Amino acid sequence: MPQASVADYQITARIERLPFSRWHFKIGTVIGTGWFFDAFDALAIAYVLPVLIGLWKLTPGQIGLLISIGYAGQIVGSVFFGWLAERIGRVPCTLYTLAIFTVMSFLCIFAWNVESLMAIRFLQGLGLGGEIPVMATYISEFANARRRGRLGLGYQMLFTIGLTVVALVATWVVPHLGWQWMFIIGAAPAVLVLPLRRLLPESPRWLARQGRSEEADRILRGIEDEISRHGAAPLPPIPAGVPPVPPARTRFSDLFKGIYLKRTISVWIIWFCAYLIVYGLSTWMPSIYRTVYKLSVPESLNYSLAAAAFGTCCAIVAVFIIDIIGRKALFAIGQFLSAIPLLYLGFHTDLDAFQVLLLVAFGFGCNSMLAISLSTYTAELYPTELRALGCGVGNAWLRFASVIGPFFIGWILPHYGLGAVFLVFGCAAVIGGLTAVFFATETRGKVLENLSPSLSA
Repeated sequence: MPQASVADYQITARIERLPFSRWHFKIGTVIGTGWFFDAFDALAIAYVLPVLIGLWKLTPGQIGLLISIGYAGQIVGSVFFGWLAERIGRVPCTLYTLAIFTVMSFLCIFAWNVESLMAIRFLQGLGLGGEIPVMATYISEFANARRRGRLGLGYQMLFTIGLTVVALVATWVVPHLGWQWMFIIGAAPAVLVLPLRRLLPESPRWLARQGRSEEADRILRGIEDEISRHGAAPLPPIPAGVPPVPPARTRFSDLFKGIYLKRTISVWIIWFCAYLIVYGLSTWMPSIYRTVYKLSVPESLNYSLAAAAFGTCCAIVAVFIIDIIGRKALFAIGQFLSAIPLLYLGFHTDLDAFQVLLLVAFGFGCNSMLAISLSTYTAELYPTELRALGCGVGNAWLRFASVIGPFFIGWILPHYGLGAVFLVFGCAAVIGGLTAVFFATETRGKVLENLSPSLSA
């Protein structure tokens, strides 16, 4: 369809004028559940490991590999489903990814040894890794520039809540019902969400990019009708000067062309540094409390719960300030503040378990302000034809860090001690903070099509 016809429908401008409404809350809740289940299922392994260590006589290397293998699957899933979402649409991919990780989570309960659990966790990772970038893309394409950060983070809060809930549930379920129930609980509610996702409308921005502007217009008219209560509450006027979404092809090489080269490399570094810390601490600290500090299984889980709860509080702060102070400032503050306690732990290895908890919780919480924002931020950095792919590849660096972090601890802990682990985490936070200060692109309050123009236009 000619670009003039695309412009006539004013798809982007009409999305920009939509006020936040019950409709946004409804679709956001259905989509946002994926962030919750991603966190729950991804970290369930961390809270069953204190039991499996004794049951299967696991070595530190096996522990690190068991944690990392799921994230290896997520690397593949992130890139593949990010690519697929550019071709078949956002909604079908959210269905496929949720179905994959739900089925695989159920299968985890039948694992009989470490090798079988690793195989299932890899397959589960395909769905877990693919879902997050597609969901972040979908939410961003329905949000207007003024509230995009808060809207995206508001639903991604379910990820941080999932980190806390998995720790809370594990403190009772693992000792009383057994480790298999963590995977059952993580998968069962997701079955209820699958039918709801079939009701979601496809992204009008994606449809316009495909040249399917009449279909995009029909979907958007339905949304406008619901938000305006069939005309009873008139919508704001359509803003002027908002460019349309031009029909365009997805080319992987465009991630490294023009303004997108610096954006791609810098966001990859920030992803890697942030999640090296997030998943390194989240997955290993229960086992470290158990093996290094000789706490009981319930005590180890309770300590991890406390750190996760503080991370949730910090993430809530990020939701309210991201559209006020902007992305660059939030990222730099989060990384530099998290570096302080982690570097301190690297040079002070004689602290007791409670002192370690306080410092780890502070570092984890400050880093969570950045981590929760990255999917929303990455979706803002690319045009519609690259948005899901860019998010998918960016999330792959998250998953790569999630592989390296746990595996790295499993290798370095017996050779160089716990202090070296915290030193590396602290240095990663410093590198991430410096990257944000000098290379990150500020995206606050800018229309996506102005901020990230199509290279095909």
